[in-house]
Amino acid sequence: MSFRARIALAAAAAVLLVVGVALPVTYVLVRNELYGPIDDALRERAHEIQRIPPDIVARSFNFGVGPLSDARLGGAAGYPQLVSASGERIRPPGATRALPVDARTLAVARGDRGGYLSSARVAGVHLRLLTFPYASGYALQVARPLTEADHALSRIGRLLFVIGAVGAAAAAGLGMVAARAVLAPVRRLTRATQTVAETGDLSQRIEARGHDELSELAGRFNTMLGALDDSRRQQRRLVEDASHELRTPLTSLRTNIEVLASERTLPPGERGRLLRDVVEQLGEMTALVTELIELARGEQQPEKRQEVRLDLVTAEAVERARRNSPGVEFATDLHESTVTGAPASIERAVGNLLDNAAKWSPPGGAVEVAVRDGAIAVRDHGPGIAEEDLPHVFDRFYRAPSARGMPGSGLGLAIVRQVAESHGGAVTAERAPDGGTCVTLTLDGAAAS
Repeated sequence: MSFRARIALAAAAAVLLVVGVALPVTYVLVRNELYGPIDDALRERAHEIQRIPPDIVARSFNFGVGPLSDARLGGAAGYPQLVSASGERIRPPGATRALPVDARTLAVARGDRGGYLSSARVAGVHLRLLTFPYASGYALQVARPLTEADHALSRIGRLLFVIGAVGAAAAAGLGMVAARAVLAPVRRLTRATQTVAETGDLSQRIEARGHDELSELAGRFNTMLGALDDSRRQQRRLVEDASHELRTPLTSLRTNIEVLASERTLPPGERGRLLRDVVEQLGEMTALVTELIELARGEQQPEKRQEVRLDLVTAEAVERARRNSPGVEFATDLHESTVTGAPASIERAVGNLLDNAAKWSPPGGAVEVAVRDGAIAVRDHGPGIAEEDLPHVFDRFYRAPSARGMPGSGLGLAIVRQVAESHGGAVTAERAPDGGTCVTLTLDGAAAS
């Protein structure tokens, strides 16, 4: 059974439930309204009879009702019956139908309880019966037929049943129509997912209108498709860029290996130079593959976040940089600063900043490192970055013309930007007033001092 059919059935069931409660209540209320005037007339008749002296009743049983008809059982005037405490029934002349007597009636005759209203059926006629104390040792019953009221109730009952059935059918039909309209975003979502599954086209989007839950679902689905589309484009670009970057060293490496593997005689020292080139090229390719893996890993599953002392992480990274670049002086100004993030990613980003500054520093140059308020600033005293290159220094594989002949893959600062964005921060690069470049990494959205 389809979801739309289930919604329609649920709507019909809800209407039936409401109708099943409302119609009986309505029937009872209507019955009370019809019986109310009859009960009032019986009480008024009983009040009139109670004014007749007991001695007159004993002699002639004259209630002033005129000739009685057993078929009509008194009609609108009422059908009286006197009941003694012993159970003897006394009726007017010409009245042969006995009204029912039970323990309650005898209790009224004995004076043990007050009057009451009840319903009874005598000779196939439905009666409304009022029993009340009359004289000492007697109870008086006055009955009135409910034939007209029962006929009206029967018509009303049939009408209520038809209304209930029509209402349930209409609810089912309207439920189908409403379900079709309500589930329109779900159908669009189904079509979109089917198209994506069949074609792999992540550019599909669902038109989301309104502010209800289904519209929110469509919006979330569009967001998911956008994220997947961006991820696929990034992966494609990463593969294309990596292929382009690996092609040149692989070609050079292959050429050198072919020359070394050939049987021709090489000039003195040429073989050693080629071997050194091969080792250097393998080192560059290893570094490039490592950075590609780090970049791809950062785009996938995020690391577990915890509190990290940025000043301590920077101090350790500076010690490693001093060992790797002994010809560069590192000056530090580290203030206690705690951020929330992934320790390994933050260490990688800080190390990349220091390696980049050391690479651009002249022999004997100084690199200034400062940590304060969730930010690290690294400044070198190299040639600086040209104005036209500043907007692109954090792009993947971007290398300024002046850096084309230097070792590196162009991924170090891209990894720094990735770490900054994953931690809700930012990274900026600017030319220092007296030369060199200052790169500032801010984490947790903290402002750099």
